[in-house]
Amino acid sequence: MIKSILETNFAGKKVLVRVDFNVPFDENMQVSDDTRIRSSMPTIEKIIADGGVPILMSHLGRPKGKVDAKYSLEPVAKFLDDNYKYIVHFANDCIGEPAQAAIEKAEVGDIVLLENLRFHPEEEANDPEFSKKLASLADVYVNDAFGSAHRAHASTEGVAKHFKEKYAGLLMGKEVEFLSKVTENYEHPFVAIIGGSKISGKIDVIKELMKKCDYILIGGGMTFTFFKAMNLEIGKSILEEDKIALAKELIVHAHEGWLNLVLPSDIVCGEEFKNDTNIQIFDKQEIPENMIGLDLGPETIEKYANIIKNAKTVLWNGPMGVFEMDNFASGTKAIAEAMAIATQNGAVTVVGGGDSAAAINKFGYSEKVSHVSTGGGASLEFLEGKVLPGVKALEM
Repeated sequence: MIKSILETNFAGKKVLVRVDFNVPFDENMQVSDDTRIRSSMPTIEKIIADGGVPILMSHLGRPKGKVDAKYSLEPVAKFLDDNYKYIVHFANDCIGEPAQAAIEKAEVGDIVLLENLRFHPEEEANDPEFSKKLASLADVYVNDAFGSAHRAHASTEGVAKHFKEKYAGLLMGKEVEFLSKVTENYEHPFVAIIGGSKISGKIDVIKELMKKCDYILIGGGMTFTFFKAMNLEIGKSILEEDKIALAKELIVHAHEGWLNLVLPSDIVCGEEFKNDTNIQIFDKQEIPENMIGLDLGPETIEKYANIIKNAKTVLWNGPMGVFEMDNFASGTKAIAEAMAIATQNGAVTVVGGGDSAAAINKFGYSEKVSHVSTGGGASLEFLEGKVLPGVKALEM
């Protein structure tokens, strides 16, 4: 059983909180997207409101176990200081004297942020001694970093062994709750929309969903590997040559299981991979040799939107086209809009992190669906039915 932070009071306690502050920076080393920071603020604020001191730890980028100034979390400390009403004490190491000194300075109402965990190779190695050093900093452990829960690292798995009191943060709890609604407690009709450029990263998810869904709607670059498996011309569209046989197998498997594996019936194509290229719409049977498939066609958009609007459970993972280019964003935007309508109609709608989360944010529908996951790889592994080490470590 996993306990939520809502089940306790942190008064007078030092609380070690694993957050996911792996945020992007602009050229001036300013935080350019604070979604992950905002997502963990309710957990941080609950600890402070109780009278506890949150000691935040996170990774940032891939510094490969060495100190590298461009991966420092110091700009994140400055961002917290500038944008929230709390005093932030930054420790220029995540263990030892610098960490202890920052914690000692902190009073109730303050925040401590430790330096990048991955400046130590022991973090990713899940080193027991390093886990022990992290654990020595606090009385209680909270994991609110769902995006890192699929990694058995010192800060997500090893450290939890040293605490009698350990809890899921509010974001972690929400992630597990909503992803469980599309893996275990779903209602029919259950529709999954699977996109992105490649089948290879989504094979296990598709196979798992085939056991549960009424419809799987395919879009994005992976469409053309399915088309190739059906002996259709795909022009210069993206293709995973080594996955054609697998695509064929999935089509047969869906047919045998009476599952509606739905592929686009028309495609928006361009002569070149750029926004202002010459654009034409073709039936899936008529894609010319010199064109590239870049988005869903209008007939497919209408068909997919109608299926989604009438669903009771909807899961979306992966964009339907090159949504970063406005001329090829219609399919992805239409999926986001249809999910918002399905939510209004009473459906549980979940967006699995990564590019689909970026897309629904871009089109302004993130507040109009049930849940947008913050974890790309973690949400995929959860949907595949795998046990996530960072979640399991919280079990009492």
